Amino acid sequence: MSEAAEAAEPLDTPDTAAGSAAESALSLNRKAEGGLSLQFSFDIPKLPSFAQVGSWSHQQLINGGLIVAVVALVAWIVYQEKFAAAEVAVPAVEEHAAANLRPNVSTSFNPDIESPVVGAGAYIDKLASVIGNVTIGKQVFVAPFASIRGDEGQPIVIGDGSNVQDGVVLHALETLADGKTVEKNQVTVGGKKYAVYIGKEVSLAHQSQVHGPAAVGDHTFVGMQALVFKATIGKNVVIEPGAKVIGVNVPEKRYIPAGSVITTQAQADALPEITDSYPFATLNDGVLHVNEAFADAYLHLEEGGESTGGAEKPAAGH
Repeated sequence: MSEAAEAAEPLDTPDTAAGSAAESALSLNRKAEGGLSLQFSFDIPKLPSFAQVGSWSHQQLINGGLIVAVVALVAWIVYQEKFAAAEVAVPAVEEHAAANLRPNVSTSFNPDIESPVVGAGAYIDKLASVIGNVTIGKQVFVAPFASIRGDEGQPIVIGDGSNVQDGVVLHALETLADGKTVEKNQVTVGGKKYAVYIGKEVSLAHQSQVHGPAAVGDHTFVGMQALVFKATIGKNVVIEPGAKVIGVNVPEKRYIPAGSVITTQAQADALPEITDSYPFATLNDGVLHVNEAFADAYLHLEEGGESTGGAEKPAAGH
């Protein structure tokens, strides 16, 4: 079966009842350089029609079985050389590369393939999904079921120390069309263009949505089930739960009451300022503290460390 088999010599076997190796349909040989080679010879005309297999002689059945065995052996060798070897050649995925961090697909509106970039000390829960052109800063905490998709509008950037809580959605309208930038679907922060920009020390609470084009300034709190769309939010703002902010620019140090719908710039300019008497003036400080601790502890546990937190106190009455 190979050039190396030319120097092969017959391997003696205990079974000689069927004749010498030269007369046998199947022979096993030892290669000169080591190893074994299988040689097969068969006179095809000796086999009758396969439709009459029930009337074949004992020898014909043996010959037919040998053909099947050799075909299976050849198929196995071809598989090993063509497919199994190719599988081994594929480099293994690095152990630290999480399955929930993956590149976007190429589309007409976003032909470039990008993969998420995650800063040092950030923790991305295994049940969260981060796709495409997304940059996550240092010590960011991304909770279960958060979805951050830089596959349509991009890039999406999340600043250091921020948190993206359970069920939060970050996405954006397309920023490319026919190979050209869609300017209206971008926001500018610090002279750079983004689909979604989340500043430093921002809290995105459970089930909130920031859909680009949108920007949220540093140290801002976006409450549970709140929505920011086609809007820019200044620094140190509090968006209370259920509020909706669409198509406006919210000045710094303002708060948006729960359930409010802000869709005109006049409404945004008239929003109340945050003072020391505002009940949620320091809300974001506490939220940041909790989620920074989560990022540190969960990352430590994921890297093989042990949980170092103290035991929980029993509830009253237990």
